[in-house]
Amino acid sequence: MNGSVNVSAGRSYLAIPGPSVIPDQVLQAMHRASPNIYAGELVEMTATLIPDLRRVARTQHEVAIYIANGHGAWEAALQNTLQPGDRVLVPSSGRFGIGWAEMAQGLGVETDILDFGNHAPWDMDRIAAALAADTGHRIKAVLAVHADTSSSIRNDVAALRRALDAAGHPALLMADCIASLGCDRFEMDGWGVDVMVTACQKGLMVPAGLGIVFFNARAAEARRALPRISRYWDWEPRANPEEFYQYFGGTAPTHHLYGLRAALDMIHAEGMEAVWARHAHLARAIWAACEAWGADGPLRMNVPDRALRSHAVTALRIGSPLGTELRMWLEQNLGLTLGIGLGMAPPRSPDWHGFFRLGHMGHVNGHMIMGLLGGIETGLRALDIPHGKGALEAAAAALAGA
Repeated sequence: MNGSVNVSAGRSYLAIPGPSVIPDQVLQAMHRASPNIYAGELVEMTATLIPDLRRVARTQHEVAIYIANGHGAWEAALQNTLQPGDRVLVPSSGRFGIGWAEMAQGLGVETDILDFGNHAPWDMDRIAAALAADTGHRIKAVLAVHADTSSSIRNDVAALRRALDAAGHPALLMADCIASLGCDRFEMDGWGVDVMVTACQKGLMVPAGLGIVFFNARAAEARRALPRISRYWDWEPRANPEEFYQYFGGTAPTHHLYGLRAALDMIHAEGMEAVWARHAHLARAIWAACEAWGADGPLRMNVPDRALRSHAVTALRIGSPLGTELRMWLEQNLGLTLGIGLGMAPPRSPDWHGFFRLGHMGHVNGHMIMGLLGGIETGLRALDIPHGKGALEAAAAALAGA
Protein backbone atom coordinates (compact mmCIF):
# COMPACT_ATOMS: atom_id res chain seq x y z
CA MET A 1 0.00 0.00 0.00
CA ASN A 2 1.00 3.64 -0.25
CA GLY A 3 3.76 4.24 2.31
CA SER A 4 3.76 1.91 5.34
CA VAL A 5 0.13 2.32 6.36
CA ASN A 6 -1.77 -0.92 6.83
CA VAL A 7 -5.55 -0.66 7.06
CA SER A 8 -6.34 -4.29 7.86
CA ALA A 9 -7.15 -3.61 11.53
CA GLY A 10 -10.82 -3.81 12.48
CA ARG A 11 -13.33 -6.52 11.76
CA SER A 12 -12.11 -8.80 9.00
CA TYR A 13 -14.39 -10.05 6.22
CA LEU A 14 -14.32 -13.73 5.35
CA ALA A 15 -15.73 -13.78 1.81
CA ILE A 16 -15.06 -17.45 1.10
CA PRO A 17 -17.81 -19.83 -0.07
CA GLY A 18 -18.24 -21.36 3.38
CA PRO A 19 -17.91 -21.29 6.25
CA SER A 20 -19.87 -18.11 5.79
CA VAL A 21 -20.12 -15.01 7.97
CA ILE A 22 -21.71 -15.98 11.30
CA PRO A 23 -24.39 -13.55 12.55
CA ASP A 24 -23.92 -12.02 15.98
CA GLN A 25 -27.27 -13.53 17.00
CA VAL A 26 -25.92 -17.02 16.30
CA LEU A 27 -22.65 -16.39 18.12
CA GLN A 28 -24.50 -14.99 21.11
CA ALA A 29 -26.84 -17.97 21.20
CA MET A 30 -23.86 -20.32 21.27
CA HIS A 31 -21.97 -18.34 23.95
CA ARG A 32 -23.39 -20.14 26.96
CA ALA A 33 -22.71 -22.89 29.44
CA SER A 34 -23.42 -26.48 28.44
CA PRO A 35 -27.02 -27.48 29.09
CA ASN A 36 -28.53 -30.67 30.47
CA ILE A 37 -28.62 -33.18 27.60
CA TYR A 38 -31.27 -35.42 29.17
CA ALA A 39 -34.23 -33.15 29.85
CA GLY A 40 -35.48 -29.62 29.80
CA GLU A 41 -34.78 -26.69 27.50
CA LEU A 42 -32.45 -28.39 25.00
CA VAL A 43 -34.79 -31.33 24.46
CA GLU A 44 -37.78 -29.06 23.92
CA MET A 45 -35.88 -26.69 21.62
CA THR A 46 -34.48 -29.46 19.40
CA ALA A 47 -37.97 -30.61 18.49
CA THR A 48 -38.70 -27.12 17.13
CA LEU A 49 -35.75 -27.31 14.71
CA ILE A 50 -37.22 -30.09 12.58
CA PRO A 51 -40.31 -28.29 11.20
CA ASP A 52 -38.27 -25.15 10.58
CA LEU A 53 -35.61 -27.11 8.68
CA ARG A 54 -38.41 -28.60 6.59
CA ARG A 55 -39.59 -25.07 5.74
CA VAL A 56 -36.12 -24.16 4.42
CA ALA A 57 -35.96 -27.32 2.27
CA ARG A 58 -39.60 -26.98 1.15
CA THR A 59 -40.45 -30.51 2.23
CA GLN A 60 -42.96 -32.33 4.41
CA HIS A 61 -40.68 -35.33 4.75
CA GLU A 62 -38.08 -36.60 7.21
CA VAL A 63 -35.00 -34.86 8.64
CA ALA A 64 -31.89 -36.49 10.11
CA ILE A 65 -29.13 -34.45 11.75
CA TYR A 66 -25.53 -35.69 12.01
CA ILE A 67 -22.51 -34.29 13.82
CA ALA A 68 -20.64 -34.00 10.54
CA ASN A 69 -19.69 -31.75 7.65
CA GLY A 70 -21.11 -32.03 4.15
CA HIS A 71 -18.98 -35.08 3.42
CA GLY A 72 -20.64 -36.81 6.35
CA ALA A 73 -24.05 -35.94 4.93
CA TRP A 74 -22.95 -37.46 1.60
CA GLU A 75 -21.99 -40.69 3.34
CA ALA A 76 -25.20 -40.79 5.38
CA ALA A 77 -27.29 -40.55 2.21
CA LEU A 78 -25.30 -43.34 0.55
CA GLN A 79 -25.24 -45.64 3.60
CA ASN A 80 -29.02 -45.48 4.01
CA THR A 81 -29.95 -46.26 0.41
CA LEU A 82 -27.22 -48.32 -1.27
CA GLN A 83 -25.07 -51.38 -0.76
CA PRO A 84 -21.82 -52.58 -2.34
CA GLY A 85 -22.33 -53.56 -5.96
CA ASP A 86 -25.13 -51.06 -6.55
CA ARG A 87 -24.66 -48.53 -9.34
CA VAL A 88 -25.24 -44.76 -9.36
CA LEU A 89 -25.26 -42.13 -12.10
CA VAL A 90 -23.34 -38.96 -11.33
CA PRO A 91 -23.71 -35.95 -13.65
CA SER A 92 -20.86 -33.63 -12.65
CA SER A 93 -20.16 -29.98 -13.36
CA GLY A 94 -17.42 -29.39 -10.81
CA ARG A 95 -15.18 -30.90 -8.16
CA PHE A 96 -17.95 -31.74 -5.72
CA GLY A 97 -19.89 -33.94 -8.10
CA ILE A 98 -16.71 -35.95 -8.56
CA GLY A 99 -16.15 -35.93 -4.79
CA TRP A 100 -19.55 -37.46 -4.05
CA ALA A 101 -18.86 -40.13 -6.67
CA GLU A 102 -15.50 -40.90 -5.04
CA MET A 103 -17.21 -41.37 -1.68
CA ALA A 104 -19.65 -43.80 -3.27
CA GLN A 105 -16.74 -45.72 -4.80
CA GLY A 106 -15.15 -45.97 -1.35
CA LEU A 107 -18.29 -47.73 -0.14
CA GLY A 108 -18.17 -50.27 -2.96
CA VAL A 109 -20.79 -48.56 -5.11
CA GLU A 110 -20.17 -48.52 -8.87
CA THR A 111 -20.33 -45.08 -10.46
CA ASP A 112 -21.22 -43.94 -13.96
CA ILE A 113 -19.82 -40.41 -14.09
CA LEU A 114 -21.00 -38.00 -16.77
CA ASP A 115 -18.33 -35.33 -16.45
CA PHE A 116 -19.41 -32.06 -18.06
CA GLY A 117 -16.25 -30.28 -16.94
CA ASN A 118 -15.92 -27.16 -14.83
CA HIS A 119 -17.58 -24.67 -17.17
CA ALA A 120 -20.84 -26.27 -18.29
CA PRO A 121 -24.05 -27.45 -16.62
CA TRP A 122 -25.58 -30.87 -17.08
CA ASP A 123 -26.43 -31.90 -20.62
CA MET A 124 -29.92 -33.29 -20.15
CA ASP A 125 -29.81 -35.16 -23.48
CA ARG A 126 -26.75 -37.14 -22.37
CA ILE A 127 -28.36 -37.85 -19.01
CA ALA A 128 -31.58 -39.00 -20.70
CA ALA A 129 -29.57 -41.28 -22.98
CA ALA A 130 -27.75 -42.84 -20.00
CA LEU A 131 -31.05 -43.49 -18.24
CA ALA A 132 -32.63 -44.95 -21.37
CA ALA A 133 -29.65 -47.26 -21.87
CA ASP A 134 -30.09 -48.68 -18.36
CA THR A 135 -32.90 -51.03 -19.36
CA GLY A 136 -32.20 -53.34 -16.43
CA HIS A 137 -32.45 -50.44 -13.96
CA ARG A 138 -29.07 -51.19 -12.42
CA ILE A 139 -28.74 -47.50 -11.57
CA LYS A 140 -30.22 -47.17 -8.09
CA ALA A 141 -29.66 -43.43 -7.58
CA VAL A 142 -28.61 -40.27 -9.36
CA LEU A 143 -26.22 -38.09 -7.32
CA ALA A 144 -26.80 -34.49 -8.35
CA VAL A 145 -25.02 -31.38 -7.06
CA HIS A 146 -27.41 -28.44 -7.28
CA ALA A 147 -24.80 -25.64 -7.06
CA ASP A 148 -21.21 -26.82 -7.28
CA THR A 149 -19.10 -24.72 -4.91
CA SER A 150 -15.97 -25.17 -7.00
CA SER A 151 -17.29 -24.03 -10.38
CA SER A 152 -20.29 -21.92 -9.22
CA ILE A 153 -22.51 -23.66 -11.78
CA ARG A 154 -26.18 -24.00 -10.74
CA ASN A 155 -27.85 -27.05 -12.23
CA ASP A 156 -31.52 -27.72 -13.00
CA VAL A 157 -32.63 -30.35 -10.50
CA ALA A 158 -36.28 -30.16 -11.58
CA ALA A 159 -35.26 -30.98 -15.16
CA LEU A 160 -33.36 -34.00 -13.89
CA ARG A 161 -36.52 -35.28 -12.21
CA ARG A 162 -38.41 -34.78 -15.48
CA ALA A 163 -35.75 -36.83 -17.28
CA LEU A 164 -36.10 -39.66 -14.78
CA ASP A 165 -39.87 -39.63 -15.10
CA ALA A 166 -39.77 -39.49 -18.90
CA ALA A 167 -37.50 -42.54 -18.93
CA GLY A 168 -39.74 -44.35 -16.44
CA HIS A 169 -36.62 -44.90 -14.36
CA PRO A 170 -37.02 -45.79 -10.66
CA ALA A 171 -33.63 -44.45 -9.47
CA LEU A 172 -33.68 -42.22 -6.41
CA LEU A 173 -32.89 -38.56 -7.09
CA MET A 174 -30.36 -37.30 -4.54
CA ALA A 175 -29.48 -33.60 -4.45
CA ASP A 176 -26.46 -31.99 -2.85
CA CYS A 177 -27.61 -28.57 -1.61
CA ILE A 178 -24.63 -27.92 0.64
CA ALA A 179 -23.83 -24.64 -1.12
CA SER A 180 -27.32 -23.75 -2.29
CA LEU A 181 -29.71 -24.31 0.62
CA GLY A 182 -30.91 -20.98 1.94
CA CYS A 183 -29.31 -19.14 -1.00
CA ASP A 184 -30.68 -20.49 -4.29
CA ARG A 185 -34.31 -21.49 -4.71
CA PHE A 186 -34.76 -25.16 -3.92
CA GLU A 187 -38.05 -27.06 -3.70
CA MET A 188 -37.46 -30.60 -2.47
CA ASP A 189 -41.03 -31.85 -2.78
CA GLY A 190 -42.01 -29.67 -5.72
CA TRP A 191 -39.00 -30.85 -7.72
CA GLY A 192 -39.44 -34.52 -6.83
CA VAL A 193 -36.19 -34.95 -4.90
CA ASP A 194 -35.97 -38.14 -2.82
CA VAL A 195 -32.90 -37.30 -0.73
CA MET A 196 -31.28 -33.93 -0.09
CA VAL A 197 -28.05 -33.34 1.79
CA THR A 198 -26.74 -30.11 3.24
CA ALA A 199 -24.54 -28.72 6.00
CA CYS A 200 -24.92 -25.85 8.42
CA GLN A 201 -21.93 -23.62 7.59
CA LYS A 202 -23.14 -21.89 4.44
CA GLY A 203 -26.67 -20.60 3.89
CA LEU A 204 -27.70 -21.79 7.36
CA MET A 205 -25.08 -19.45 8.92
CA VAL A 206 -23.87 -21.75 11.73
CA PRO A 207 -20.22 -22.75 12.38
CA ALA A 208 -19.31 -25.99 10.62
CA GLY A 209 -20.29 -29.17 12.39
CA LEU A 210 -23.80 -30.28 11.40
CA GLY A 211 -24.66 -32.39 8.34
CA ILE A 212 -28.37 -32.64 7.58
CA VAL A 213 -30.16 -35.20 5.40
CA PHE A 214 -33.77 -34.88 4.23
CA PHE A 215 -35.47 -37.97 2.80
CA ASN A 216 -38.90 -38.98 1.56
CA ALA A 217 -40.91 -42.21 1.70
CA ARG A 218 -39.23 -43.72 -1.39
CA ALA A 219 -35.81 -43.25 0.19
CA ALA A 220 -37.06 -44.63 3.51
CA GLU A 221 -38.25 -47.75 1.67
CA ALA A 222 -34.79 -48.16 0.10
CA ARG A 223 -33.26 -48.03 3.57
CA ARG A 224 -35.66 -50.70 4.88
CA ALA A 225 -34.68 -52.99 2.00
CA LEU A 226 -31.00 -52.99 2.98
CA PRO A 227 -29.68 -56.17 4.65
CA ARG A 228 -27.79 -54.13 7.27
CA ILE A 229 -26.82 -50.58 8.18
CA SER A 230 -24.45 -49.01 10.67
CA ARG A 231 -26.24 -47.99 13.85
CA TYR A 232 -24.51 -44.63 13.73
CA TRP A 233 -25.41 -43.74 10.14
CA ASP A 234 -28.95 -45.15 10.30
CA TRP A 235 -31.27 -42.21 9.68
CA GLU A 236 -34.44 -43.90 11.01
CA PRO A 237 -33.83 -43.35 14.76
CA ARG A 238 -32.54 -39.83 14.05
CA ALA A 239 -35.69 -38.91 12.16
CA ASN A 240 -38.06 -40.71 14.54
CA PRO A 241 -36.30 -40.90 17.91
CA GLU A 242 -37.81 -42.69 20.89
CA GLU A 243 -35.15 -41.15 23.17
CA PHE A 244 -33.53 -37.73 22.79
CA TYR A 245 -30.00 -39.08 22.25
CA GLN A 246 -31.18 -40.88 19.12
CA TYR A 247 -31.50 -37.56 17.26
CA PHE A 248 -27.69 -37.53 17.13
CA GLY A 249 -26.56 -41.12 17.67
CA GLY A 250 -25.25 -40.10 21.08
CA THR A 251 -24.41 -36.82 22.79
CA ALA A 252 -26.13 -33.82 21.22
CA PRO A 253 -24.09 -31.06 19.49
CA THR A 254 -25.51 -28.70 22.09
CA HIS A 255 -24.10 -25.33 21.10
CA HIS A 256 -24.60 -25.89 17.38
CA LEU A 257 -28.26 -26.53 18.11
CA TYR A 258 -28.61 -23.22 19.91
CA GLY A 259 -26.88 -21.52 16.99
CA LEU A 260 -29.11 -23.27 14.47
CA ARG A 261 -32.21 -22.19 16.40
CA ALA A 262 -31.10 -18.56 16.17
CA ALA A 263 -30.24 -18.89 12.46
CA LEU A 264 -33.59 -20.43 11.59
CA ASP A 265 -35.35 -17.67 13.50
CA MET A 266 -33.53 -15.13 11.33
CA ILE A 267 -34.28 -16.97 8.09
CA HIS A 268 -37.99 -17.33 8.76
CA ALA A 269 -38.35 -13.80 10.08
CA GLU A 270 -37.04 -12.64 6.69
CA GLY A 271 -39.02 -15.29 4.78
CA MET A 272 -37.67 -17.85 2.31
CA GLU A 273 -38.82 -15.95 -0.77
CA ALA A 274 -37.13 -12.80 0.55
CA VAL A 275 -33.94 -14.72 1.38
CA TRP A 276 -33.77 -16.07 -2.17
CA ALA A 277 -34.49 -12.64 -3.64
CA ARG A 278 -31.77 -11.02 -1.52
CA HIS A 279 -29.16 -13.54 -2.65
CA ALA A 280 -30.16 -13.10 -6.29
CA HIS A 281 -30.01 -9.30 -6.04
CA LEU A 282 -26.60 -9.29 -4.36
CA ALA A 283 -25.28 -11.83 -6.88
CA ARG A 284 -26.29 -9.59 -9.77
CA ALA A 285 -24.25 -6.75 -8.25
CA ILE A 286 -21.20 -9.00 -8.02
CA TRP A 287 -21.67 -10.18 -11.59
CA ALA A 288 -21.99 -6.61 -12.86
CA ALA A 289 -18.68 -5.67 -11.26
CA CYS A 290 -16.86 -8.80 -12.45
CA GLU A 291 -18.15 -8.38 -15.99
CA ALA A 292 -16.91 -4.77 -16.00
CA TRP A 293 -13.47 -5.75 -14.71
CA GLY A 294 -13.29 -8.48 -17.34
CA ALA A 295 -13.92 -6.07 -20.20
CA ASP A 296 -10.22 -5.11 -20.19
CA GLY A 297 -7.74 -7.48 -18.58
CA PRO A 298 -7.34 -11.13 -17.65
CA LEU A 299 -10.24 -11.54 -15.21
CA ARG A 300 -13.01 -13.87 -16.41
CA MET A 301 -16.08 -15.39 -14.78
CA ASN A 302 -16.13 -19.18 -14.87
CA VAL A 303 -19.79 -19.27 -15.92
CA PRO A 304 -20.56 -16.88 -18.81
CA ASP A 305 -24.33 -17.42 -18.76
CA ARG A 306 -26.03 -15.59 -15.89
CA ALA A 307 -28.90 -18.08 -15.89
CA LEU A 308 -26.48 -20.87 -14.92
CA ARG A 309 -24.71 -19.09 -12.06
CA SER A 310 -25.15 -19.85 -8.40
CA HIS A 311 -26.45 -17.01 -6.23
CA ALA A 312 -24.18 -18.20 -3.40
CA VAL A 313 -20.69 -18.35 -4.92
CA THR A 314 -18.86 -16.90 -7.92
CA ALA A 315 -15.82 -18.66 -9.40
CA LEU A 316 -13.28 -16.53 -11.30
CA ARG A 317 -10.06 -17.00 -13.20
CA ILE A 318 -7.39 -14.37 -13.63
CA GLY A 319 -4.29 -16.37 -14.57
CA SER A 320 -1.43 -17.73 -12.48
CA PRO A 321 0.00 -16.37 -10.20
CA LEU A 322 -2.37 -13.39 -10.06
CA GLY A 323 -5.19 -15.19 -8.25
CA THR A 324 -3.04 -16.08 -5.26
CA GLU A 325 -1.26 -12.72 -5.31
CA LEU A 326 -4.57 -10.87 -5.22
CA ARG A 327 -5.94 -13.01 -2.41
CA MET A 328 -2.81 -12.62 -0.31
CA TRP A 329 -2.62 -8.87 -0.84
CA LEU A 330 -6.24 -8.38 0.18
CA GLU A 331 -5.92 -10.50 3.30
CA GLN A 332 -2.68 -8.89 4.45
CA ASN A 333 -3.53 -5.29 3.63
CA LEU A 334 -7.32 -4.96 3.87
CA GLY A 335 -8.41 -7.81 6.14
CA LEU A 336 -10.46 -9.29 3.28
CA THR A 337 -10.24 -13.04 2.63
CA LEU A 338 -11.35 -14.50 -0.70
CA GLY A 339 -11.78 -18.19 -1.48
CA ILE A 340 -9.16 -20.30 -3.19
CA GLY A 341 -9.89 -21.99 -6.50
CA LEU A 342 -10.88 -25.66 -6.12
CA GLY A 343 -10.70 -28.31 -8.81
CA MET A 344 -10.03 -25.80 -11.58
CA ALA A 345 -6.48 -26.97 -12.35
CA PRO A 346 -4.75 -30.37 -12.35
CA PRO A 347 -3.37 -31.51 -8.97
CA ARG A 348 -0.04 -29.91 -8.08
CA SER A 349 -0.19 -27.69 -11.14
CA PRO A 350 0.88 -24.07 -10.57
CA ASP A 351 -2.14 -23.09 -12.65
CA TRP A 352 -4.30 -23.24 -9.53
CA HIS A 353 -2.81 -19.89 -8.51
CA GLY A 354 -4.85 -18.33 -11.28
CA PHE A 355 -8.28 -19.00 -9.74
CA PHE A 356 -10.28 -17.63 -6.83
CA ARG A 357 -13.86 -17.58 -5.61
CA LEU A 358 -16.21 -15.14 -3.91
CA GLY A 359 -18.65 -16.39 -1.30
CA HIS A 360 -21.88 -14.38 -1.00
CA MET A 361 -24.04 -16.71 1.04
CA GLY A 362 -26.01 -16.43 4.21
CA HIS A 363 -25.49 -13.36 6.39
CA VAL A 364 -24.64 -10.82 3.68
CA ASN A 365 -26.14 -7.48 2.70
CA GLY A 366 -25.57 -4.65 0.25
CA HIS A 367 -22.87 -2.73 2.08
CA MET A 368 -20.91 -5.95 2.69
CA ILE A 369 -21.01 -6.73 -1.03
CA MET A 370 -19.95 -3.21 -1.96
CA GLY A 371 -17.11 -3.50 0.57
CA LEU A 372 -16.04 -6.80 -0.96
CA LEU A 373 -16.04 -5.34 -4.46
CA GLY A 374 -14.31 -2.15 -3.36
CA GLY A 375 -11.58 -4.26 -1.76
CA ILE A 376 -11.04 -6.24 -4.95
CA GLU A 377 -10.87 -3.03 -6.98
CA THR A 378 -8.23 -1.74 -4.56
CA GLY A 379 -6.20 -4.92 -4.88
CA LEU A 380 -6.34 -4.86 -8.66
CA ARG A 381 -5.02 -1.31 -8.62
CA ALA A 382 -2.33 -1.98 -6.01
CA LEU A 383 -0.98 -4.93 -7.97
CA ASP A 384 -1.27 -3.16 -11.34
CA ILE A 385 -3.49 -5.93 -12.71
CA PRO A 386 -5.24 -4.69 -15.87
CA HIS A 387 -8.99 -4.44 -15.48
CA GLY A 388 -11.97 -2.72 -16.99
CA LYS A 389 -13.36 0.46 -15.48
CA GLY A 390 -16.72 1.21 -13.95
CA ALA A 391 -17.10 -1.97 -11.89
CA LEU A 392 -18.20 -0.31 -8.69
CA GLU A 393 -20.58 1.97 -10.57
CA ALA A 394 -22.10 -1.07 -12.26
CA ALA A 395 -22.53 -2.88 -8.93
CA ALA A 396 -24.09 0.19 -7.33
CA ALA A 397 -26.52 0.51 -10.23
CA ALA A 398 -27.47 -3.17 -9.87
CA LEU A 399 -28.10 -2.78 -6.14
CA ALA A 400 -30.04 0.42 -6.70
CA GLY A 401 -32.25 -1.38 -9.19
CA ALA A 402 -31.13 0.76 -12.13
